[in-house]
Parts: sequence; C-alpha cells; structure tokens
Amino acid sequence: MAKITTIIDIGSNSMRMVVFKKTSRFGFHLINESKVKVKISQGCYENNGYLQQDALNRAFLTLKSFLNISKSLKSRKIFCVATSALRDAPNKKEFIKKVSKELGVNIKVISGNQEAYYGAIAGLNLLPLDSFVSFDIGGGSCEFALVSNSKVIDTISLDIGTVRLDELYFKHNKTDEAKQYIISNFAQYQDFFDKCKEISSHMVALGGTSRAVARAIIHKEQYPLDILHGFEFDAFENISLYDQILKASTKKELKALAIRKDRYDTIKTGVFIFKTIVEYLKPNKITTSGVGVREGVYLCDILRSQNHKFPANFNPSIRSLLDRFVDDTRQSSYFGNNARKLFDILQSLHQLDISYRSIVVIASKLILVGDALDFYKNKQNTFMFILNGLHYGFTHQDKLLISIISKYTGKSLPTKDDIKQYKSLLPNIKIVQWLNFILTLNTILNSEFNRVKYNYTLENNILKIGSLSNDIGYITKQELSKLQFPIDNFALEFEL
Repeated sequence: MAKITTIIDIGSNSMRMVVFKKTSRFGFHLINESKVKVKISQGCYENNGYLQQDALNRAFLTLKSFLNISKSLKSRKIFCVATSALRDAPNKKEFIKKVSKELGVNIKVISGNQEAYYGAIAGLNLLPLDSFVSFDIGGGSCEFALVSNSKVIDTISLDIGTVRLDELYFKHNKTDEAKQYIISNFAQYQDFFDKCKEISSHMVALGGTSRAVARAIIHKEQYPLDILHGFEFDAFENISLYDQILKASTKKELKALAIRKDRYDTIKTGVFIFKTIVEYLKPNKITTSGVGVREGVYLCDILRSQNHKFPANFNPSIRSLLDRFVDDTRQSSYFGNNARKLFDILQSLHQLDISYRSIVVIASKLILVGDALDFYKNKQNTFMFILNGLHYGFTHQDKLLISIISKYTGKSLPTKDDIKQYKSLLPNIKIVQWLNFILTLNTILNSEFNRVKYNYTLENNILKIGSLSNDIGYITKQELSKLQFPIDNFALEFEL
C-alpha cells in the first residue's frame, strides 16, 4: 500500500491538492496542501456549460504543477477527481483526454451524489459527530448529505454554486430571482429536507464559503482559538453578520469583517446561498469542517475494508502523533492504562463525569510527544503539539482541555490566571485541577520509566499506593512528596 498519496480536486472555482503520508495502517497526516483559484467554470454558465479555453489552459498548467509537487514528495498513488464544472461540460472529454495523454493522469468525473458522499465520509470520520446534515457550497453546485448513527443515509446535489449563480443572476442584479431559483431547487427535494429536519438539527458546513463565514464569526467573537475545523456556532445568532457581508460595498469593508482577499469575488454570492440554507433548514448549530471531498476520497481508499469508517475507539490524530513522536509505545500505553486506574480509584473524591476519564487517558498517552522537539521545554511543546496536531475527531473544548492539563503537568496545579485566556472553552478550575493532578501523579509514578505495576486503594481520603512486583523508586517518592493536591483533606501513603 502506498505510504504517500496525492488527492487532486478539480472544482468549479478552485483546484486543490492534498498529500497525505501514512504513519501506520490507519494513522496519517497531511504533508502538503496546495490551492489555485483556476476558475475552470468561468464563462461556462453563460455559454451552455462549455468550458472556455483560457480556463482549460489554467487548469492544465495547474495540474502540471501539482504533479511536479507530488513527484517531489515521492507520492506513489494519485487520485484526481472533478466535480460540477466538468460534470456538466459538453466538452469535458477533450480536456480529460489531453490530461491523460500529456500528463499521464486519469481524471475521474464524480457524480453529485458521490461528491456529497465523500464530504459526508470526511465529516463522519474526522469530526466528533455521528448524526448531522452536511452541506458543501461549491462553485457550480451544492451537495447535501444526511448522516444518522454513523451512517450516510442519503445524498443529493443541487445546481446551486457561487460561480453559477453569479454568472446567471448576480451579475445582472437579479437577487430576487436567485432566491427563487434556490428555493425552487430545494422544493424538488422536499422529502429529503423533511427527513433531515426529523433526524438532526445539527449541520456540518464544508467548502471555502463556509470556512470564510466561520473565520468572520471567530473574528467577531474574539474566539480564543484560531482553528476552523470543528468550530461550532449558533446558526441564527449570526444572521446580522451574514447581512453585513452581503451589504459590504468595498473590499475594505470585507477585510474589516475578516474576509480574505481570495474570497472577495465569490463571498457575497456564497453567503447569500449560506444564509438561504440556514433560513430554509433552520439548524440549531453548525460545525465548520476543514475537510471535505479530498479527505473523503483518501478515507474511502484507506478504509475500503472497513465500510469507510475507522474502527471503534480509533483516532487517526492520536495514532499519528504517537507514530511520529513517541519512540516507546509501551510507555504511552502504560501511562494510558494507569491514568484510567487513578481516575477510577479517585472517583469518590473528584466526582467528575465519566467523560473526563478519556481526557486524562489521552493526555497521558500523549504526554511524551513534546520531548521529540526539545526536552527543556517539553511541556510547552506538548501543549502545542496536541493543540495543533490533535486535529481530527475532537471538539475544540476537549482538545484544549487535553492540551492545558498537559502544559501544566508538574508540581503546582494550574490557577485561574493560567487559563483565563481560554476560560470560555474550559470547565471550572476545579475540574481542570483534578485532571491535571491525576496526569501529574501518573507521570511521577512512572518517572523512572520502569512501568511499575501499582495497586491502589482509597481509605479515608488517603490514596494508598502499593506495588506487587517492584519497589517504588527513591526519585518517585521524592517527587510525590512535593505534589500539590486539589483538596486539603487528602494524602498519599506507600504500601510496600
């Protein structure tokens, strides 16, 4: 199986390439991402769908550059898919034949339903959700998928896209007609949308327009994390922001709303579609997806024997971080198992929800990743590795909590001042302190890296620590004696 795989997506507005490197059977990470605003569909909707020669030339040259990058990265497998613009174009065969003959790449023109499916598979595997409605606003079309109980139930594709609507309506100041066009497309699939409303009020937003909207909301709210993937927001609380974007008459106004200049030409049409979808489907929450068709194509390949779904309790980001930055996986496994024991034995004292157990277990498994960069700042390194590397399958709240308790692993508990920057995304300080204490206790107990088989008992707020097979080391005892406890009436005692 190829270790490095390239996925090229020829969209109506942009062409994108991602290159993934496998670290183990299902572990992987991104090693390159390239995007060129080719606008292959430019002028086609005004010309009965025919792709124009200038646009085709730009697409060809971009493909050639993408392949040069892919070759330099030693990619052994290439998938090249094309969506709405080529799907609709009467003259697509000539372009596909030219690319195959001169560049040696076979372009696969995927159907709208396939496009929707790939986006849904990406969201299902790489976001912490198992039921949602995904939508992907592209240049030529908009795809919807219904996911329920971790299965893709249904998909549709509508001829609603930013470039298409701009050429057919917005260039001619026909916004009312554009709205009617969108609604009439929705009406043709009323049964699908009724089913969506019944099953889930949570939507997942894919594509460049949706990411631009999320970035504007992050800017407006002064959100503490600059991370788009997994960012969740209230759909209707931001209606006024959508209107601000639609009413912006200058590039300066768009820039002030955190819209990037590569989006100036399509953002208003995109937000018009986005707002119409929100008003029609009335979701409660929207989660932004930083992944889409490209990741879906890749996942369908590596998970082809798994029904396109990762095994239960598997996370590709955790696996990739461990594969790349932890030399001794036995240590990480030991830390994880011991964290589980400590969380459970102290349950009557901390009284935390059982969901927090996975937080401290994951933090324990990853606590050594920062050492790979530099030992002297390993805790700060671990914080950054986890916050920026634990990309898939976590809410922002969970991965920030894992990062924070890892950063302050040591002799002193984190304070309110330590976490005030992220207060809005973290639980109360007592929860943070308890999780940090368990993580610190866990790391100290294995400070001599000999994986002692401890047994624990809790009596009268005294945690008694014993060992069935090993003596507790001197360094370990010394470090434990300096440990700060999250409550006053608590003590440690050794049983030998």
